[in-house]
Amino acid sequence: MSELVLHGYWRSSAAYRVRIALNLKGLRYTQVTHDLRVGAQRSQDYLALAPHGLVPALADGDKVYLESPAIIEWIDARWPAPRLVPEDPDDAAMVRAMAALIMCDIHPLNNLRVLQALRSDFHASDEQVKSWIARWIHEGFAPLEALTAQHGGRYCFGDTPTLADCCLVPQLYSARRFGVDLSAYPGLVAAGSAAEALDAVEAAQPDRQPDADAA
Repeated sequence: MSELVLHGYWRSSAAYRVRIALNLKGLRYTQVTHDLRVGAQRSQDYLALAPHGLVPALADGDKVYLESPAIIEWIDARWPAPRLVPEDPDDAAMVRAMAALIMCDIHPLNNLRVLQALRSDFHASDEQVKSWIARWIHEGFAPLEALTAQHGGRYCFGDTPTLADCCLVPQLYSARRFGVDLSAYPGLVAAGSAAEALDAVEAAQPDRQPDADAA
């Protein structure tokens, strides 16, 4: 195996979830930052590597993997212990569904480029943007809270961290960053706290990354 290189940005929730997955597997990797605030992800050099111009991308030698769901599934297939997606197909389907509530239903609508479009194309105020962010977090967290009540243990699904937790922790970070009220989601907050207490997850926190803004 070549050295893994994670192209990301410290505050990107998609890159955050990949860092969690890599750390839970105990894998070594280096990071290359692309500051989304100044459009560094659209540089010609990065587009040659990742034509979609988004982070994260994970390079393994001359192979480059794109999109965090595919990256995490690749990591889990290459290094199956500890498993992030359960081996049982029924359990696997549920974990993927829980993760998809965040990766497909919340995150795309709250992605930086969407928020920038709201501001530039529709002249949305900061308060309107925050309301937009909260709306879609609540839309996804309400069913995820119900599923966690049914299937959760210490973590979002069962008693070991899964793909669902890799997605939940960054989304909770984003919710807190934008002042979203989480009082309706005690199960998600508890599962997130349990995951955040793990050394591997704590090391993936945005503020601990080498490209993080100074405090």
